[in-house]
Amino acid sequence: MFGLGATELLIILGIVILLFGARRLPEIGSGMGKAIKNFKSGVSGKDEIDVTPQKPEEVSNRTGSSSSS
Repeated sequence: MFGLGATELLIILGIVILLFGARRLPEIGSGMGKAIKNFKSGVSGKDEIDVTPQKPEEVSNRTGSSSSS
């Protein structure tokens, strides 16, 4: 794994603890996990955004109801 041994990983962990403190490590870890998950879902192309075209009647009904308020 990138040519890093146990000693190097412990040194890196020690530096991270010194920089951010032990209390913020869980926050940083969870943020990194979420970022990796979002990146993988973005790369895989499985978007959850609905991009189906709407019928013109639905669009006009939505604009008409919001302008009459």
